[in-house]
Amino acid sequence: MSTKTVPEPEPHVLAVDDSIVDRTVISRLLRSSKYRVTTVDSGKRALEVLSLDRNVHMIITDYCMPEMTGFDLLKRVKESAELKEIPVVLMSSENSPTRIRRCLEEGAEDFLIKPVRPSDVSRLCNRVIMK
Repeated sequence: MSTKTVPEPEPHVLAVDDSIVDRTVISRLLRSSKYRVTTVDSGKRALEVLSLDRNVHMIITDYCMPEMTGFDLLKRVKESAELKEIPVVLMSSENSPTRIRRCLEEGAEDFLIKPVRPSDVSRLCNRVIMK
């Protein structure tokens, strides 16, 4: 009698960025680390995805986006009883200590400075998803 082990499903990351280039970069970095990635181009679309798929293990979002900033998305996620446990990581090309502190105080797990590197992704995933 043999027992089959069912592989663990890949952790699911929602990547949010209005830049197609940045979405592609972060998506490739995450996929190369064996994560399932859904990419969207706005905070509004991210909330739509989250309303349909509760199996998201982490959100990584750009800070500066039109309509809804990454900070606004962070606040909406952390205010939601259903979503507040999902870790949110913000990223920006601007290294603004005030902005970074504000995001961390609002509940962000981390704040990455672009360009995001493979070492950032592995550190993040080990610290945030695997905890």
